[in-house]
Amino acid sequence: MCYPQNDLKDLITKQLSCAWKGFIISELEYEDKAGRPSKPPSPKQNVRKNLDFEPLSTTALILEDRPANLPAKPAEEAQKHRQQYEEMVVQAKKRELKEAQRRRRQLEERCRLEESIGNAVLTWNNEILPNWETMWCSRKVRDLWWQGIPPSVRGKVWSLAIGNELNITHELFDICLARAKERWRSFSTGGSEAENEDAGFSAADREASLELIKLDISRTFPNLCIFQQGGPYHDMLHSILGAYTCYRPDVGYVQGMSFIAAVLILNLDTADAFIAFSNLLNKPCQMAFFRVDHGLMLTYFAAFEVFFEENLPKLFAHFKKNNLTPDIYLIDWIFTLYSKSLPLDLACRVWDVFCRDGEGFLFRTALGILKLFEDILTKMDFIHIAQFLTRLPDDLPAEEVFASIATIQMQSRNRKWAQVLTALQKDSRDTEKGSPSLRH
Repeated sequence: MCYPQNDLKDLITKQLSCAWKGFIISELEYEDKAGRPSKPPSPKQNVRKNLDFEPLSTTALILEDRPANLPAKPAEEAQKHRQQYEEMVVQAKKRELKEAQRRRRQLEERCRLEESIGNAVLTWNNEILPNWETMWCSRKVRDLWWQGIPPSVRGKVWSLAIGNELNITHELFDICLARAKERWRSFSTGGSEAENEDAGFSAADREASLELIKLDISRTFPNLCIFQQGGPYHDMLHSILGAYTCYRPDVGYVQGMSFIAAVLILNLDTADAFIAFSNLLNKPCQMAFFRVDHGLMLTYFAAFEVFFEENLPKLFAHFKKNNLTPDIYLIDWIFTLYSKSLPLDLACRVWDVFCRDGEGFLFRTALGILKLFEDILTKMDFIHIAQFLTRLPDDLPAEEVFASIATIQMQSRNRKWAQVLTALQKDSRDTEKGSPSLRH
């Protein structure tokens, strides 16, 4: 076995140390058995005997004299050991200097980031938010938006950007929440079947919905430990999801909703989070997915593939060759708005621009991720691609992801996302009308 030079030095010196200790112990034991008094220990040995530790490092052993019962080091060897020690000290100082420089760079970068965020907060609070209607679509605001909304104003900006087309009030949230709590109590006390159906659910539907919410909450950002039973945000998340099932019984609770609600809770109070949540899920793309409208979902996938082929033709061909369809990786990304698939801070930045640009940005983000890993994905087969895309790396750098997203052009033959999607929806309707099987 080969060892690096420094490791070899350590190994040899440690072995010599053990050998010296064994030799000294053997000599002492022999003298005790023979009844001969041992030599008085030298002052240096007395010092070592009183230490609570033995020197184990190469540095300590190199500079240490040999035991008294062994020949002294030759001058050349002692000089060589001093040189080795000095070299080690120089290398250690270099390492310490590099580490100090790295820490200083990190501190400077953190200070710059904090200053940038502080300036952005002032701009949002003093200039943009008071003049939202006239400034939100300006070039300056769009550029700031792309860089990421400061956490302290993020909830307010999201609420304004998502809007409240449904005209939900805090009072309506309280009514829906009270109704949900009543249903939970009725279910837990085993209310009659008639009472359950009067409440709007069959017993089976209510049990399934309650159990699914309970199960999903336990799996929502488990590393944060704030949404699970006993956590500070558990009741808030449970309230929003329960109230929504009463507000939209036609949709009910669908797996994945808990992640969207959780992200909103981290940025808004409970009632405002419910308003944003309900309006967000009412958007065409989210409604298509959460109501599992297969026809419309396929249209979204088809629109995505138009821009996929346009932007990443090589990877698109590789996916086609391996029969890898968009639903395999897109469904989870769209259902949770990337909050489950990406690091939370990065997912929030995706949400920032999604609130500004709409559903098209969700699919642009998907293409940006594919482009970022294009070289890796083109070397994988179906199984490994599916595994990789359904479990992305945990340490994705936000700047690299957004730089990749910025290169994606959401325009195909002079048509933007909305135009391509509308054309595909029209083609789908025309196909259904002309299909003999669907005509009857």
